[in-house]
Amino acid sequence: MAKLSKPSIVFAHGLWADGSCFGKLIPVLQAEGHEVVAAQYGLDTVEKDVAAVKNALGQVSSPAILVGHSYGGTVITYAGMDPRVAGLVYIAALAPDSDETSQSQQDKFPKTPVFAHIEIADGRIWLKADGISDFAGDLSESEKKLVWATQGVPAADIFAQKMEGTAWKSKPSWYIVATNDRTVSPELERFVAKRMGATTIETDSSHVPMLSQPELVLDVIRKAAKGVQNILIKVA
Repeated sequence: MAKLSKPSIVFAHGLWADGSCFGKLIPVLQAEGHEVVAAQYGLDTVEKDVAAVKNALGQVSSPAILVGHSYGGTVITYAGMDPRVAGLVYIAALAPDSDETSQSQQDKFPKTPVFAHIEIADGRIWLKADGISDFAGDLSESEKKLVWATQGVPAADIFAQKMEGTAWKSKPSWYIVATNDRTVSPELERFVAKRMGATTIETDSSHVPMLSQPELVLDVIRKAAKGVQNILIKVA
């Protein structure tokens, strides 16, 4: 039997971010032999963002692991129904069920501090500069300023949009809970991780562990890749 190549990795970013938020992970994973793409999308509609992730899947070999941060968890929950996807990694992420939207899922849990520091202008939701500590409080001051300056600004109604498909019901999943998260409720994170039956890792982090604790996130992705390979070998 031919040895299976390592799974590809496709990243999906959240609000107030773009693909560069995975910049500490991508070079390492590439050096370890993975094909890697960070999908870039406009945060205009869920449908377009999911399409962008599926387009990214076309640029790497199958099977692939989708890695979603924050709202990116919603995106991979839908995009992960694609047969090229073998596994899912959620980082402090949303993961709506078929009867939920990103917003309705969050409404079931305490409102987090970051939403006191947003501004809606021209139909987009901006993170104000004084909210960056609630988004990325465990980064250096220079990194916080960079994250704020490069924020991807979502359409004001994006959390109310939904699509069909709940990939975590059929694909193996891993979940990183950020226990000091002030953007997505840690209670929500624990709930969805348990509901999906994910292999769960908790860490003392802000909302952006891929920036503040990249080695931990890399380790989870490595374990997901190994887990997916083992599953594929068994069914081959």
